[in-house]
Amino acid sequence: MLTRIRNAIRIERPFVDVPVSGFRKSVADVLKREGYIWDYAEVEGEPVKMLRIELKYGPNGEKIIQMIKRVSKPGRRVYAKCGDLKPVLNGMGISIVSTSKGVYSDREARQHKLGGEVLCEVC
Repeated sequence: MLTRIRNAIRIERPFVDVPVSGFRKSVADVLKREGYIWDYAEVEGEPVKMLRIELKYGPNGEKIIQMIKRVSKPGRRVYAKCGDLKPVLNGMGISIVSTSKGVYSDREARQHKLGGEVLCEVC
């Protein structure tokens, strides 16, 4: 999902389609709450349903998502406690964290005093 978003932003597409899952919906919900995408919706696809993510650009076409990088990988899982969640670029970006209560941004996880697996960084 992250690679599809990264590639779509690179060629300035208005939206990107990814296969739908509950986990991907929750990541898209965090991106929407934090203002990195316009919206997302389920659409009918050929073999499976797809999640259409409407990407956000500035008034002059500048990219809102400058960088999206996966932190926790299958070969090396990265976990962080609430106190270890540091702001990305001094608060200019976010980390997406999978906690026991759901998927949150690092700001929301610190607010709820939750730690978990750091999925990716967005700025």
